[in-house]
Amino acid sequence: MKKYLLTIVIMLMAMPVSTLLALDLTGTWQGTLLAGGRNLRLVFKVAEAEGGGFKCTLHSIDQGATVGGTAALQGSNAKMTIPGIGGTFEGKISADGKTIAGTWSQGGGNTELTLTSATPETAWAIPEPPPRLKPMAADAKLVFEVATIKPSRPDARGSGITVRGRLLVTINTSLQELMSFAYGVHAKQIGGIPAWAESDKYDITAQPEAEGAPNDKQLKAMVQKLLAERFKLTFHREKKELSVYTIAPGKNGPKLTASQGDPNGLPGLGFGGLGKMFVRNATMDDFATTMQGYVLDRPVVNQTELSGRFDFTLNWTPDEFQFGTWLAGQPRPPAPADNAAAPPDIYTAMQEQIGLKLSATKAPADVLVIDKVEKPSEN
Repeated sequence: MKKYLLTIVIMLMAMPVSTLLALDLTGTWQGTLLAGGRNLRLVFKVAEAEGGGFKCTLHSIDQGATVGGTAALQGSNAKMTIPGIGGTFEGKISADGKTIAGTWSQGGGNTELTLTSATPETAWAIPEPPPRLKPMAADAKLVFEVATIKPSRPDARGSGITVRGRLLVTINTSLQELMSFAYGVHAKQIGGIPAWAESDKYDITAQPEAEGAPNDKQLKAMVQKLLAERFKLTFHREKKELSVYTIAPGKNGPKLTASQGDPNGLPGLGFGGLGKMFVRNATMDDFATTMQGYVLDRPVVNQTELSGRFDFTLNWTPDEFQFGTWLAGQPRPPAPADNAAAPPDIYTAMQEQIGLKLSATKAPADVLVIDKVEKPSEN
């Protein structure tokens, strides 16, 4: 009996240390990323997720950003995915479990990055985020106290509608785009619109009269009032059968990451170029509205029946019918040459990357028919 026990001990002693130690991904990992000539300190905090697996939070200390994501460990291979910014870190944990040497991928670029397991003594201090603005009162007066509307530069490219603190800021936006944002409709759901309302672009800065940060509904209500006061916009509604896209769960179900953002805060949706969409703290209605406003050539109907807010990235190769509104008056970039590594079309990308199905069909939809509209009044 003693002989057999001795044999087992000798066998164990001959094994590599890495096979005896269970590698652990939970905890704090930190490293410096060289990006755009800057050294950015990144901190990943990894914890076990409910139902199994891992969740992680990325703190970009020098950019003042905090974003949630997921993490995975297979053997010694670690992966951390941050859907809201389209970032992924993949690397191999060292045998002693103290470092992860790998690559940070974002926006089509790859950069070497080594993370070190941090102790309470060695962990970098994460600055406190700026105090969050209190929410605007539910009964607040929904008007802008001050609003400036200026023609955009003729050579301005792209467009956007953002909120900076309490300020609404739009860049290079047409009345058509403002109506699409305020009322959640596609350009094809706006009838009787004059040519200038599609072609003339404006930069707007507007500050609410009420204190606090507006939610999505409050913000859109204020923009609706701005359009009525400054553009003299009036319209009536009609029902028409239109060609639409629908978004529904795919055959294997949605593959979405629940957002760790403020459930009452504003969503963040944007593009890192044509065919690269970043979604943070957004509902499926927010996603559908952005798709119909910037990407697709017809209205988009949300049929997912999914509640809550999500973070994800969608990466696809657009066709000649997409981004028409965004590229109006601008040359379309050439289609990519045949490349096995190129992202798939939008239908395949949605199915594979986020587990949703995009379908073309016909359905009754609201149409806003303009009765009266004028170019904006002076500031």
